[in-house]
Amino acid sequence: MADSDQTPAKIRPIGGTENSWCKAVIGGTGITVLSLLLNKHPDFSLLQTALHKLQNSHPILRAKLHFDPSTSTFSLLIPSSSSLILYHFDLQSTSQIIQSQKPNVGPTDISSFQILLEHELNDNPWKNLDRSSGEDDDDDGVDVLHASVYEIEERGKWAVMIKLHTGACDRTAAVAVMKELTGLMMSGGGGSQEEEEEGEVGLGVEEYIPSGKTNKPFWSRGVDMLGYSLNSFRLSNLEFVDPNSPRSSRVVRLLMDSDHTTKLLEGCKTRGIKLCGALSAAALIAARLSKCLPDGEWEKYAVVTLIDCRKLLEPALSSHHVGFYHSAILNTHDMKGGEELWELAGRTYTSFADAKNSNKHFSDMADLNFLMCRAIENPGLTPSSSLRTSFISVFEDPVIDETNEDHKELGIEDYMGCASTHGVGPTIAIFDTVRQGKLDCACVYPFPLHSREQMQELIDNMKKILINSL
Repeated sequence: MADSDQTPAKIRPIGGTENSWCKAVIGGTGITVLSLLLNKHPDFSLLQTALHKLQNSHPILRAKLHFDPSTSTFSLLIPSSSSLILYHFDLQSTSQIIQSQKPNVGPTDISSFQILLEHELNDNPWKNLDRSSGEDDDDDGVDVLHASVYEIEERGKWAVMIKLHTGACDRTAAVAVMKELTGLMMSGGGGSQEEEEEGEVGLGVEEYIPSGKTNKPFWSRGVDMLGYSLNSFRLSNLEFVDPNSPRSSRVVRLLMDSDHTTKLLEGCKTRGIKLCGALSAAALIAARLSKCLPDGEWEKYAVVTLIDCRKLLEPALSSHHVGFYHSAILNTHDMKGGEELWELAGRTYTSFADAKNSNKHFSDMADLNFLMCRAIENPGLTPSSSLRTSFISVFEDPVIDETNEDHKELGIEDYMGCASTHGVGPTIAIFDTVRQGKLDCACVYPFPLHSREQMQELIDNMKKILINSL
């Protein structure tokens, strides 16, 4: 469905946070993938129509990301209609892709569905976006949304993969997109595309920050920047397995049954903290235990907590407002061994909550974006040029997904949503969902900087630490 009337594309400059993500995604961090495992044959025409309707309702999803080498700046080009192509990989093509990934999978039993998810996380359509050779300077840019369907060798299974540029679609927006997509598929496409109301493209998050929230005295900004920079040289990480080979993103899954999940959430509520505090604490304890250090030997770890700012902006935005409207707070925590989960969870969450109450998610936004870009441009500023900026990243709030009959009717057997991290970023990024009362975390890490066996052991120990504390 090409743009037949040749109406000129609208141009929207990108904001500061979006610019950071553009640079990060080129290097391999911020490729968001929403994946569905179906046990029913998908209706390709219906799926493509639904995707076109999503792009009409949320024009940023039909945008093309453009780089101007003359000014070294990115912008969003919004065409008047969708040109999305839904790619279909038959059994043979899918089998070849899965086999090509097998050497990197390792001995752990990984499903074909997860292998395809990892393949999508590492297939980067934006990797050459910042080319400056001039030979393609007049091109139309690269789509922010891509979609594929894979036939899986397992009898009667299909994988639907929606790939998005994180700078144009954060986790909250991705959840909304998935809900709208399944709703459109259930309604048979929801009528003709022409009947759909045209949405608008929002501005960058910086344009909606309430007046005064980003204010910071000059000297205070300088001290904070110096503190972030100096602390980065003192931060501890997991042992690096292979810091030199080319990297890709891999996924380990943390699953917890409904009984343990209920007790964990109740434990958090009773103590006045959120799930992110418990997950961070369990990860920190597991990381230190993996090093077999004697108690009393101090290490400093960094935790990044991501906040959905939509409700805090002026005007406030709904969860269906597609774009990137998250901010981050970075805290460091000293570990000496022997920490108890709930005490450490309270400490990590209190540090985050205090920083948020001080508006650091707004006042430090530009500083953290600047440091993120400096790390991308100068990997040597990070340990072993690993590009690790923290040990772990977590979201302030998990995705809550109650049982949906639509899933059964559409044949949705499983799904995962996460983003790549093998460029700049944390050692482990946790994308947590409480689905039908069960905790389900996609934990993404850079490979082979860390091995699958190493990360599987870390996640297994995290789970044990959480369960043993209940």
